[in-house]
Amino acid sequence: MTPLRKRMIDDMTLHGLEPNTIKAYVQCVARFARHFGKSPELLGTAEIRSYLLSLHHDRNASASTYNQALCALKFLYRITLRKNWELDGLARTRRQTKLPVVLSLDEVTRFFEAITSLRHRAILMTAYAAGLRLSEVVGLRVEDIDSQRMVIRVRQGKGRKDRNVMLSPRLLTLLREYWKAAKPTDWLFPGEVPGNPITDGSVNRICAQAARAAGLGKHVTVHTLRHSFATHLLEGGTNIRTIQMLLGHRNLKTTAIYTHVSPTAVEATQSPLEQLAPLPGEPQP
Repeated sequence: MTPLRKRMIDDMTLHGLEPNTIKAYVQCVARFARHFGKSPELLGTAEIRSYLLSLHHDRNASASTYNQALCALKFLYRITLRKNWELDGLARTRRQTKLPVVLSLDEVTRFFEAITSLRHRAILMTAYAAGLRLSEVVGLRVEDIDSQRMVIRVRQGKGRKDRNVMLSPRLLTLLREYWKAAKPTDWLFPGEVPGNPITDGSVNRICAQAARAAGLGKHVTVHTLRHSFATHLLEGGTNIRTIQMLLGHRNLKTTAIYTHVSPTAVEATQSPLEQLAPLPGEPQP
């Protein structure tokens, strides 16, 4: 590790950035340095603008990739290298609003039926049953499964907040069967390296394999299961603020996207036109 990388990581840690953000910012700066074949300490505002323009014109670079690179470079030069450069003129780009991929209940059933490994099914069913993020599933400990209160404790989710989510009786039965077979003592889903949980990459591979085995024509990730959890709750009549709390969203606007995803919610909503008194000569349905 270079001294500059270590300084930046230390600075990000002191500023309270989350581990995943730190990792992403380091990767962004590394790509920036490789683009010019020089240390970032030898580069300036002209190179920053040139690099961001190359990302902007790259058809494969998403808005989130561009914005993340911009934030990482601003942190590096403003905080770690303490450069008083005018970078405010470099604006974030707007993300395209895309509806999330959601599985139907039938597709979720097929997905889980295709998983033959008890451990793999326990991991992915936990993600769906509680609407967890990938990092939250990976970070579960045995003690986080509270069968007395029938809740799962999510430690330091996004925004560094703890929260409780429901523990499905059906999931509890599966987790007990898994525990008898695997006997985990610390991490609920331990990885190959002793003392560490299963990696994000391993869970992603398990998820992709299950989707292929189920014959689903959709790109399925752990976040797809989370989107499906929220949509199915909404279709089942759960209040959107309750869904917000379960997902750990700060802003209700983030949760409100599921009202656009769920066709059932749209179909069940009555137009205010129906509340008007009949008009003279209007045909009645």
